Amino acid sequence: MKAWWFDNNGGKLRYGDGRIIRAGRTLKVKGTIELCERGLHGSKRLLDALKYARSSILWQVELGGDILHGDDKACASERTHLWRMDTEDILRDFARRCALDVVHLWDAPDVVVRYLKTGDKSLRDAARDAARDAVARAAAWAARDAAWAARDAASDAAGAAAWDAAWDAAWAARDAASDAAWDKQDSQLTAMVMAARKEVMA
Repeated sequence: MKAWWFDNNGGKLRYGDGRIIRAGRTLKVKGTIELCERGLHGSKRLLDALKYARSSILWQVELGGDILHGDDKACASERTHLWRMDTEDILRDFARRCALDVVHLWDAPDVVVRYLKTGDKSLRDAARDAARDAVARAAAWAARDAAWAARDAASDAAGAAAWDAAWDAAWAARDAASDAAWDKQDSQLTAMVMAARKEVMA
């Protein structure tokens, strides 16, 4: 089963294992596997993998052997690491796109819209502050969530990591729109990653 997995430990397995992760290598665990407890994990949907990210280093993996399936991830006795990519720039772009998807739900200040469309770093702090102020004023939940999505898309200026900003913006945009937005966002993020992968391979 092909899946997505973010490396949260600098290229090594966690929890004292320490084995090196590299492209083409299959790692295995012995014994009984258990979701969140023991085994090698991955998510079929990229957006689900993002939920567990603590870095922007993404792997496409193949899960094999014994596999247990959960709601948003799977656990396996074997995992082959197919290829890796630093997705920091992609995740920042994705966060802005999530916010743009719901920007029509509130009266967004011009600086927010310009930042979301361009990613111009000189506008980021002003966009974040304007969106944060709008959250405090918004009466409707959809408008508030949409403003949160914009604020989160610009939050890396305040020290948030790309993966965190992307997850927060996607979640807020989903709340502002509907669960159908989740499928759209997953397709969009996957397409962005695969397009970048194609460029690297060209």
